[in-house]
Amino acid sequence: MKLALKIDVDTWRGTQQGVPRLVEILRRHQAGASFLFSLGPDHTGRAIKRAFRPGFMQKVQRTSVVSHYGIKTLMYGTLLPGPDIGRRGAEIMRATRDAGFETAIHCWDHVKWQDGVERADARWTETEMRRAQQRYVEIFGSESPGHGAAGWQMNAHALRLTQRLGYRWASDCRGSHPFVPVWNAEIVACPQLPTTLPTLDELVGTDDLTPENVHLHLLRLTAQTVQDHVFTLHAELEGLKFGDTLERLLTGWREQGYEMVSRGTLRAALAPTLLPRHEMARGKIPGRAGHLMLQGEEFLSTWKEAA
Repeated sequence: MKLALKIDVDTWRGTQQGVPRLVEILRRHQAGASFLFSLGPDHTGRAIKRAFRPGFMQKVQRTSVVSHYGIKTLMYGTLLPGPDIGRRGAEIMRATRDAGFETAIHCWDHVKWQDGVERADARWTETEMRRAQQRYVEIFGSESPGHGAAGWQMNAHALRLTQRLGYRWASDCRGSHPFVPVWNAEIVACPQLPTTLPTLDELVGTDDLTPENVHLHLLRLTAQTVQDHVFTLHAELEGLKFGDTLERLLTGWREQGYEMVSRGTLRAALAPTLLPRHEMARGKIPGRAGHLMLQGEEFLSTWKEAA
């Protein structure tokens, strides 16, 4: 059984401080992982407009956003200019690759993508994705193997671009197993490897779960549903204050018989022509504000029922 670790790096602080610590923890546990980098400006402070969304402030209070992200990060893009993560963090990113970890694209501007892509047109979407792709090539000297959307937010144009840009895998949604995505009956030939498990920021602060015991909840889930899984970490959380929680999880998953791997390793074990086709849908996930992309109904079974 494989458990792919997807590490979203959203901010300059996460790149500078969280990534090196995660590399150290993962190497100590002999765990593979994929680091997905935000490659443009850190405009975290502009997320303040989400305060008006239902459920957002409850999430902020539960997860102590200030303590995890820091006051300075929460002013980037508003009171302070946003640092260029890709330019300032290039050496850290290359060191992550040189340590043996897969690297890939998260986004260009995290807040801009997460808040704007749902209603964006083709030009806006392609501009953002090609900016990230160009910066990735500048840093690593090669094309990115995959893409994992910021906040699990996508649109039809972005899905098509995962195919056009030649990604071997994408991880843009939440779901239960790998699949070939379908958008309004249009098949996109880039396998989706969805996040199958809840994230720490969705769990901590609910149902008496704390950083000290939340690993037990996740370990129960992986013990009950024995299959390949995908778990999304954040450099700003597991790479900083939740590092001890991550270590307990890695130890527990190893004891359960899971091999911690990268997205690329999980993708290499799949035959895309044999994967089921599922619609991409929008919906809600417990513990997370707003709507995001979900693995929808299987496309062929829906067609057969209609026929």
